[in-house]
Amino acid sequence: MSERQLGERGGAAPPVRIRIASSAGLPGIAPRDGEPDAGPPRGLAGDAWYDLRRKPIFWVAVTLVLLFLVMATVPRVYTSISPTVCDLSRSQNPPSGQHWFGTDLQGCDVYARTIYGARASILVGVLSTLVSGVLALVVGMVAGYYGGWIDALLTRIIDIVLGIPLLLAAIVLSRSFGTRDLGIWPVVLVLGVLGWTTGARVVRSCVISAKQQDYVQAARMLGAGNRRIMFRHILPNAVAPFIVVLTIALGVFIATEATLSFLGVGLRPPTISWGDDISVAQGRFYQAPWPLLFPAGFLALTVVAFSMLGESVREAFDPRLR
Repeated sequence: MSERQLGERGGAAPPVRIRIASSAGLPGIAPRDGEPDAGPPRGLAGDAWYDLRRKPIFWVAVTLVLLFLVMATVPRVYTSISPTVCDLSRSQNPPSGQHWFGTDLQGCDVYARTIYGARASILVGVLSTLVSGVLALVVGMVAGYYGGWIDALLTRIIDIVLGIPLLLAAIVLSRSFGTRDLGIWPVVLVLGVLGWTTGARVVRSCVISAKQQDYVQAARMLGAGNRRIMFRHILPNAVAPFIVVLTIALGVFIATEATLSFLGVGLRPPTISWGDDISVAQGRFYQAPWPLLFPAGFLALTVVAFSMLGESVREAFDPRLR
Protein backbone atom coordinates (compact mmCIF):
# COMPACT_ATOMS: atom_id res chain seq x y z
CA MET A 1 0.00 0.00 0.00
CA SER A 2 1.38 3.38 -1.00
CA GLU A 3 1.85 6.38 1.24
CA ARG A 4 -0.94 8.16 -0.63
CA GLN A 5 -3.39 5.38 0.11
CA LEU A 6 -2.39 5.43 3.76
CA GLY A 7 -3.08 9.16 3.89
CA GLU A 8 -6.51 8.63 2.35
CA ARG A 9 -7.39 6.02 5.01
CA GLY A 10 -6.76 8.30 7.92
CA GLY A 11 -3.20 9.42 7.59
CA ALA A 12 -0.15 8.43 9.49
CA ALA A 13 -0.02 8.99 13.24
CA PRO A 14 1.69 12.22 14.26
CA PRO A 15 5.24 11.78 15.45
CA VAL A 16 5.72 11.57 19.24
CA ARG A 17 7.94 14.35 20.51
CA ILE A 18 9.55 14.14 23.95
CA ARG A 19 10.70 17.37 25.50
CA ILE A 20 12.93 17.49 28.57
CA ALA A 21 12.16 20.68 30.45
CA SER A 22 15.27 20.69 32.52
CA SER A 23 18.34 18.57 32.98
CA ALA A 24 19.10 19.94 36.44
CA GLY A 25 19.20 17.29 39.11
CA LEU A 26 19.47 14.32 36.71
CA PRO A 27 22.37 12.03 37.61
CA GLY A 28 25.25 12.21 35.21
CA ILE A 29 23.77 15.12 33.23
CA ALA A 30 25.06 18.64 33.69
CA PRO A 31 22.44 21.41 33.70
CA ARG A 32 22.15 23.53 30.59
CA ASP A 33 23.15 27.17 30.59
CA GLY A 34 20.76 29.26 32.68
CA GLU A 35 19.31 26.33 34.65
CA PRO A 36 19.71 26.23 38.45
CA ASP A 37 21.77 23.46 39.94
CA ALA A 38 19.45 21.23 41.98
CA GLY A 39 22.31 20.00 44.16
CA PRO A 40 22.33 16.74 46.09
CA PRO A 41 18.99 15.09 46.93
CA ARG A 42 17.38 16.41 50.12
CA GLY A 43 16.04 14.41 53.03
CA LEU A 44 12.91 15.05 55.07
CA ALA A 45 14.45 17.92 57.03
CA GLY A 46 15.95 19.40 53.86
CA ASP A 47 12.60 19.33 52.06
CA ALA A 48 10.90 20.89 55.07
CA TRP A 49 13.45 23.71 55.26
CA TYR A 50 13.18 24.22 51.49
CA ASP A 51 9.43 24.77 51.91
CA LEU A 52 9.64 26.81 55.10
CA ARG A 53 12.07 29.42 53.87
CA ARG A 54 9.71 30.28 51.02
CA LYS A 55 6.74 30.98 53.31
CA PRO A 56 6.37 34.58 54.49
CA ILE A 57 4.14 33.49 57.37
CA PHE A 58 6.98 31.35 58.72
CA TRP A 59 9.39 34.29 58.82
CA VAL A 60 6.76 36.51 60.42
CA ALA A 61 6.21 33.89 63.12
CA VAL A 62 9.95 33.42 63.67
CA THR A 63 10.48 37.17 63.96
CA LEU A 64 7.71 37.54 66.52
CA VAL A 65 8.90 34.54 68.53
CA LEU A 66 12.45 35.88 68.65
CA LEU A 67 11.22 39.30 69.75
CA PHE A 68 9.21 37.78 72.58
CA LEU A 69 12.05 35.49 73.64
CA VAL A 70 14.43 38.45 73.87
CA MET A 71 11.72 40.32 75.76
CA ALA A 72 11.48 37.47 78.27
CA THR A 73 15.21 36.97 78.74
CA VAL A 74 16.56 40.53 78.49
CA PRO A 75 13.69 42.94 79.19
CA ARG A 76 16.08 45.86 79.68
CA VAL A 77 16.64 45.87 75.94
CA TYR A 78 13.11 47.23 75.57
CA THR A 79 12.78 49.46 78.63
CA SER A 80 14.86 50.90 81.44
CA ILE A 81 11.84 51.65 83.63
CA SER A 82 11.28 49.41 86.64
CA PRO A 83 7.83 47.76 86.64
CA THR A 84 7.65 47.89 90.45
CA VAL A 85 8.31 51.63 90.85
CA CYS A 86 4.84 53.20 91.11
CA ASP A 87 3.53 56.66 91.91
CA LEU A 88 -0.10 57.16 92.94
CA SER A 89 0.03 60.76 91.72
CA ARG A 90 0.11 59.49 88.11
CA SER A 91 -2.62 56.87 88.57
CA GLN A 92 -4.39 55.87 85.35
CA ASN A 93 -2.64 58.44 83.18
CA PRO A 94 -3.32 57.86 79.47
CA PRO A 95 -0.55 56.90 77.04
CA SER A 96 1.94 59.70 76.49
CA GLY A 97 5.52 60.31 75.43
CA GLN A 98 6.72 59.59 78.96
CA HIS A 99 4.54 56.51 79.47
CA TRP A 100 3.90 54.88 76.11
CA PHE A 101 1.16 52.54 77.37
CA GLY A 102 -0.05 54.82 80.16
CA THR A 103 -0.13 53.95 83.85
CA ASP A 104 -2.34 51.61 85.89
CA LEU A 105 -4.33 52.20 89.07
CA GLN A 106 -1.21 52.07 91.26
CA GLY A 107 0.65 54.48 89.00
CA CYS A 108 2.94 51.80 87.54
CA ASP A 109 4.16 52.07 83.99
CA VAL A 110 2.02 49.72 81.87
CA TYR A 111 4.66 49.39 79.17
CA ALA A 112 7.28 48.22 81.67
CA ARG A 113 4.87 45.76 83.28
CA THR A 114 3.89 44.43 79.87
CA ILE A 115 7.52 43.88 78.92
CA TYR A 116 8.44 42.22 82.21
CA GLY A 117 5.22 40.20 82.19
CA ALA A 118 6.51 38.28 79.18
CA ARG A 119 9.22 36.67 81.31
CA ALA A 120 6.90 34.75 83.63
CA SER A 121 4.34 33.82 80.97
CA ILE A 122 6.86 32.58 78.40
CA LEU A 123 9.01 30.88 81.05
CA VAL A 124 5.98 28.96 82.30
CA GLY A 125 5.13 27.99 78.72
CA VAL A 126 8.65 26.79 77.92
CA LEU A 127 9.13 24.83 81.15
CA SER A 128 5.67 23.28 80.91
CA THR A 129 6.43 22.23 77.35
CA LEU A 130 9.68 20.59 78.46
CA VAL A 131 7.97 18.68 81.28
CA SER A 132 5.11 17.51 79.10
CA GLY A 133 7.53 16.72 76.26
CA VAL A 134 9.64 14.40 78.41
CA LEU A 135 6.55 12.57 79.69
CA ALA A 136 5.08 12.28 76.20
CA LEU A 137 8.31 11.02 74.69
CA VAL A 138 8.85 8.34 77.33
CA VAL A 139 5.25 7.09 77.41
CA GLY A 140 4.83 7.20 73.62
CA MET A 141 8.10 5.41 72.91
CA VAL A 142 7.47 2.63 75.45
CA ALA A 143 3.84 2.11 74.43
CA GLY A 144 4.52 2.10 70.70
CA TYR A 145 7.66 -0.04 70.77
CA TYR A 146 6.75 -2.80 73.23
CA GLY A 147 3.03 -3.05 72.46
CA GLY A 148 0.94 -5.76 74.10
CA TRP A 149 -0.37 -5.20 77.62
CA ILE A 150 2.08 -2.32 78.16
CA ASP A 151 0.61 -0.47 75.21
CA ALA A 152 -2.94 -1.22 76.35
CA LEU A 153 -2.25 0.03 79.88
CA LEU A 154 -0.47 3.23 78.81
CA THR A 155 -3.09 3.93 76.16
CA ARG A 156 -5.87 3.72 78.77
CA ILE A 157 -3.93 6.12 80.99
CA ILE A 158 -3.56 8.52 78.06
CA ASP A 159 -7.29 8.33 77.36
CA ILE A 160 -8.14 9.01 81.02
CA VAL A 161 -5.85 12.05 81.27
CA LEU A 162 -6.99 13.28 77.87
CA GLY A 163 -10.61 13.20 79.04
CA ILE A 164 -9.87 15.58 81.93
CA PRO A 165 -10.50 19.24 81.01
CA LEU A 166 -7.12 20.95 81.17
CA LEU A 167 -8.31 24.26 82.58
CA LEU A 168 -10.62 22.72 85.19
CA ALA A 169 -7.99 20.25 86.40
CA ALA A 170 -5.36 23.00 86.48
CA ILE A 171 -7.62 25.14 88.69
CA VAL A 172 -8.25 22.26 91.09
CA LEU A 173 -4.60 21.26 91.32
CA SER A 174 -3.39 24.85 91.62
CA ARG A 175 -5.71 25.43 94.58
CA SER A 176 -4.23 22.39 96.29
CA PHE A 177 -0.98 24.32 96.75
CA GLY A 178 -2.82 26.81 98.96
CA THR A 179 -1.61 30.38 99.36
CA ARG A 180 2.06 29.52 99.62
CA ASP A 181 4.30 31.55 97.34
CA LEU A 182 6.06 28.79 95.41
CA GLY A 183 6.80 30.85 92.32
CA ILE A 184 6.14 29.46 88.88
CA TRP A 185 6.82 25.80 89.66
CA PRO A 186 3.30 24.80 90.77
CA VAL A 187 1.87 26.13 87.52
CA VAL A 188 4.64 24.45 85.50
CA LEU A 189 4.06 21.07 87.15
CA VAL A 190 0.29 21.29 86.80
CA LEU A 191 0.41 22.17 83.10
CA GLY A 192 3.22 19.71 82.36
CA VAL A 193 1.51 16.78 84.08
CA LEU A 194 -1.82 17.46 82.36
CA GLY A 195 -0.63 18.48 78.90
CA TRP A 196 1.47 15.52 77.68
CA THR A 197 -1.24 13.28 76.25
CA THR A 198 -1.43 14.66 72.70
CA GLY A 199 2.34 14.43 72.25
CA ALA A 200 2.35 10.87 73.62
CA ARG A 201 -0.26 9.76 71.09
CA VAL A 202 1.71 11.31 68.23
CA VAL A 203 4.96 9.63 69.34
CA ARG A 204 3.20 6.29 69.82
CA SER A 205 1.72 6.31 66.31
CA CYS A 206 5.07 7.27 64.78
CA VAL A 207 6.88 4.50 66.67
CA ILE A 208 4.32 1.88 65.63
CA SER A 209 4.74 2.93 62.00
CA ALA A 210 8.54 3.09 62.12
CA LYS A 211 9.19 -0.22 63.87
CA GLN A 212 7.63 -2.10 60.94
CA GLN A 213 10.09 -0.65 58.45
CA ASP A 214 12.78 -2.79 56.82
CA TYR A 215 15.73 -0.88 58.26
CA VAL A 216 14.46 -1.54 61.79
CA GLN A 217 14.06 -5.24 61.06
CA ALA A 218 17.54 -5.32 59.56
CA ALA A 219 19.03 -3.63 62.63
CA ARG A 220 17.31 -6.18 64.85
CA MET A 221 18.65 -9.08 62.76
CA LEU A 222 22.16 -7.63 63.04
CA GLY A 223 21.90 -7.86 66.83
CA ALA A 224 21.01 -4.29 67.78
CA GLY A 225 19.44 -4.01 71.22
CA ASN A 226 16.11 -2.37 72.03
CA ARG A 227 17.72 0.81 73.32
CA ARG A 228 19.82 1.26 70.18
CA ILE A 229 16.88 0.58 67.89
CA MET A 230 14.63 2.99 69.77
CA PHE A 231 17.08 5.90 69.93
CA ARG A 232 19.11 5.43 66.74
CA HIS A 233 16.52 4.21 64.25
CA ILE A 234 12.99 4.92 65.50
CA LEU A 235 13.31 8.17 67.46
CA PRO A 236 14.61 10.29 64.52
CA ASN A 237 11.43 9.45 62.60
CA ALA A 238 9.22 10.58 65.49
CA VAL A 239 11.04 13.83 66.27
CA ALA A 240 9.61 15.97 63.46
CA PRO A 241 5.87 15.59 64.24
CA PHE A 242 6.67 15.63 67.96
CA ILE A 243 8.38 19.02 67.69
CA VAL A 244 5.38 20.36 65.80
CA VAL A 245 3.04 19.27 68.61
CA LEU A 246 5.28 20.86 71.25
CA THR A 247 5.46 24.14 69.34
CA ILE A 248 1.68 24.39 69.19
CA ALA A 249 1.36 23.27 72.84
CA LEU A 250 3.71 26.06 73.92
CA GLY A 251 1.21 28.70 72.84
CA VAL A 252 -1.59 26.80 74.58
CA PHE A 253 0.38 26.67 77.84
CA ILE A 254 1.06 30.41 77.73
CA ALA A 255 -2.65 31.11 77.25
CA THR A 256 -3.59 28.66 80.02
CA GLU A 257 -1.14 30.25 82.46
CA ALA A 258 -2.62 33.66 81.75
CA THR A 259 -6.11 32.26 82.32
CA LEU A 260 -5.10 30.73 85.66
CA SER A 261 -3.49 34.00 86.76
CA PHE A 262 -6.59 35.88 85.66
CA LEU A 263 -8.73 33.60 87.83
CA GLY A 264 -6.39 34.06 90.79
CA VAL A 265 -5.07 30.49 90.94
CA GLY A 266 -1.93 30.92 88.83
CA LEU A 267 1.05 33.16 89.39
CA ARG A 268 0.76 35.44 92.40
CA PRO A 269 2.32 38.83 93.15
CA PRO A 270 5.07 39.95 93.32
CA THR A 271 5.51 37.87 90.15
CA ILE A 272 4.46 40.01 87.17
CA SER A 273 2.15 38.19 84.78
CA TRP A 274 -0.02 39.28 81.89
CA GLY A 275 -2.97 37.36 83.28
CA ASP A 276 -2.70 38.98 86.70
CA ASP A 277 -2.44 42.47 85.18
CA ILE A 278 -5.51 41.79 83.03
CA SER A 279 -7.41 40.58 86.10
CA VAL A 280 -6.55 43.72 88.07
CA ALA A 281 -7.42 46.06 85.19
CA GLN A 282 -10.77 44.53 84.24
CA GLY A 283 -12.68 46.33 87.02
CA ARG A 284 -11.79 49.77 85.63
CA PHE A 285 -11.88 49.02 81.94
CA TYR A 286 -14.32 51.81 81.09
CA GLN A 287 -12.36 54.42 83.03
CA ALA A 288 -8.90 53.30 81.81
CA PRO A 289 -8.84 50.54 79.17
CA TRP A 290 -5.10 50.69 78.41
CA PRO A 291 -3.89 48.65 81.44
CA LEU A 292 -5.98 45.78 80.08
CA LEU A 293 -5.66 46.18 76.32
CA PHE A 294 -1.88 46.23 76.06
CA PRO A 295 -1.14 43.09 78.14
CA ALA A 296 -4.03 41.31 76.44
CA GLY A 297 -2.72 42.33 73.03
CA PHE A 298 0.79 41.07 73.78
CA LEU A 299 -0.62 37.81 75.14
CA ALA A 300 -2.74 37.24 72.05
CA LEU A 301 0.16 38.10 69.73
CA THR A 302 2.47 35.66 71.56
CA VAL A 303 -0.01 32.80 71.32
CA VAL A 304 -0.67 33.53 67.64
CA ALA A 305 3.08 33.66 66.89
CA PHE A 306 3.77 30.24 68.39
CA SER A 307 0.66 28.79 66.77
CA MET A 308 1.67 30.12 63.35
CA LEU A 309 5.17 28.71 63.81
CA GLY A 310 3.80 25.31 64.74
CA GLU A 311 1.36 25.24 61.84
CA SER A 312 4.06 26.24 59.37
CA VAL A 313 6.38 23.50 60.58
CA ARG A 314 3.54 20.97 60.51
CA GLU A 315 2.69 21.78 56.91
CA ALA A 316 6.36 21.56 55.93
CA PHE A 317 6.86 18.13 57.48
CA ASP A 318 3.53 16.68 56.28
CA PRO A 319 4.00 15.31 52.74
CA ARG A 320 0.23 15.26 52.17
CA LEU A 321 0.10 19.07 52.37
CA ARG A 322 2.84 19.75 49.83
